[in-house]
Amino acid sequence: MEALFNWCTRRAGGLAMISTIFLSYWVISKEAASSGYGYNLMHLHHSTPTAAASSGSGGWWTLGFAYYCLFIHILVFLFPIRACWSIFDITRTLKKTARSKALRDIKLSHRRRGSSTSLSSSETLTSSRDGSTTSSEAGDLEIEQYTDGDSLAIDNVVHAIIIPNYKEEVDTLRETLDVLASHPQARHSYDIYLGMEQREHNAELKAMNLIQEFVKKFRSIDFTLHPSDIPGEAPGKGSNCAWAARKLSERYSMAQRKDVIITGIDADSHLSSNFFALLTSMHLAHPETAPTTLYSAPIIFDRNAHSVPAIVRVADILWSAAGMSGLYRGSSIAPPTSVYSVPLVLVDRVGGWDSDSEAIGEDLHMFLKCFFAMNGNLTTRTVLSPVSQSNVNGDGGSGVYGLYNDMRARYKQALRHMWGCLDSGYAMRKGWELWKERKHTSRAYRPLHVTLNNPSDTYIPEVDGLNAEQTLESGIFSDVTTDTLKDINWMRLLILVHRMFEAHFLPVQMTILVIASTLYIWVAEGNGDPQNLTLIFTVCNVLRTAGFMEIALYMFLYEGFHKLMATQREKEMNDAGLAKGMCFSHRELKKNFIDYVMVPLVAPLYGAIPGAQAQLFQFWTQDLVYTVSKKVTRQRSKSLSADAMV
Repeated sequence: MEALFNWCTRRAGGLAMISTIFLSYWVISKEAASSGYGYNLMHLHHSTPTAAASSGSGGWWTLGFAYYCLFIHILVFLFPIRACWSIFDITRTLKKTARSKALRDIKLSHRRRGSSTSLSSSETLTSSRDGSTTSSEAGDLEIEQYTDGDSLAIDNVVHAIIIPNYKEEVDTLRETLDVLASHPQARHSYDIYLGMEQREHNAELKAMNLIQEFVKKFRSIDFTLHPSDIPGEAPGKGSNCAWAARKLSERYSMAQRKDVIITGIDADSHLSSNFFALLTSMHLAHPETAPTTLYSAPIIFDRNAHSVPAIVRVADILWSAAGMSGLYRGSSIAPPTSVYSVPLVLVDRVGGWDSDSEAIGEDLHMFLKCFFAMNGNLTTRTVLSPVSQSNVNGDGGSGVYGLYNDMRARYKQALRHMWGCLDSGYAMRKGWELWKERKHTSRAYRPLHVTLNNPSDTYIPEVDGLNAEQTLESGIFSDVTTDTLKDINWMRLLILVHRMFEAHFLPVQMTILVIASTLYIWVAEGNGDPQNLTLIFTVCNVLRTAGFMEIALYMFLYEGFHKLMATQREKEMNDAGLAKGMCFSHRELKKNFIDYVMVPLVAPLYGAIPGAQAQLFQFWTQDLVYTVSKKVTRQRSKSLSADAMV
């Protein structure tokens, strides 16, 4: 039974798709047969649902089809409302944050001490600094409470930044490192890890050249080389993050680990210095929950949006909307998109990143892993510093050919995103494990590198009572951490089920039911509506129309969000001397009105169709060939010019 359960959960999306198609076919065919044979059902027009259900058409199946269609349309109606509220709330808070003096105080404190702080290299990554935690309950961050008086505590926080990459252009990585190096905190707080892939030719040489160029600009910079021959591991961001975390874990002592925060970013992600200033502030503000907090950030495509087709641009805007919809204040379920931060002690607790094919969507997968490890009591906080990303580019070309290349590249990315529906099955299995282990709340774990590098030496003694602490602090068990989990948070688990269904099932289910309900109304026309379903399908039409209007409202709210963040990023890059040649994409409503027209095309093309393809193909394989998307860079033109001169 367990093997069957595992098989079904790994194909849950496909099974749901087939079930919905079968239900729709059954109901429509029965209704068509009933209408075709001329049954006189007019006398049932005012009959009860029970009587109608036993009549000659689809019966109870028709009622189930109608109410499920209504349920799906309600979800489609609610999602844009949450997305609109989220972007409104984030934009409003960002404007307040921009006026705050706290972040400036934090950055100025680093500038004043910059000349007296020694630089480290990749050979001095292990710090002797010690951190400490105290007890306080988490609340909303009050940025104003951080001033120069906190500078000593701020120095204790180390940001281990993993940049996983595979066949990325050197210029892309160099630009990302340039942006990070421009931060005032970089020389004091940033440990950079280039997560290279052994499959890539000359990856080690590429990493060494970048390290030589940037060694004096960070607290430390190093690289890891993910082996290509590890059984069961799939190439991609997840496996590179897993290997890099495994290696960096060795560099930090037990005393320091509680103040080490790992941030995983894409190779083309541009983060503001505010990102790490806020991250540090939240970590210090809530010491009680700091070890069990995952930090998410909104993303914004503000680099080359003006140079890609409108349909690609809108696809990315709506993709960021899906991630942003859970980041409003008060949200208890806030899965990250692309860029997120996890304390090293939480990484220890969950055993690091997974590397199999199921973890291709490593951001959501890591969130789920942490969520279930904490019995649903994972703390999530939003870093109110949007991460700049670039839209996907194709292989070039002009006219229709260039449009096709860009759309094709975006479809490949959409397929990779939708392949992440495997995480729904993963959540089902973890939920079942959670139920079976609900009475066992005591947990003990060791540092990540110990459990992974020495799998035969992971025994942890079962200790309790007054002597537990003394037993674990002695001898070879001095690196063991014990903890007692809170009871399962069923409300958060229910919200998670809703969000997972919304992300992985809703696009395909909605498309099927829109087509099926249209066919049903067509074949049932003139039969007198014996089951009183006209009102339900009328409500569905209203909800569907309202949903599109809400998305248009989201696009309108996005204009203000994009303007605010694009302007701030350009100013920061100008102040850092990096703006020359860098791409900045500003929006104007009158120039981007076509974006609003593209919304009805984006939903099926980059949502339902790749979703259906992923769910269908997963009946045969869970593996997806990982491809690297082209990205726009500032240095590309310089490099090409230099090559031409040579």
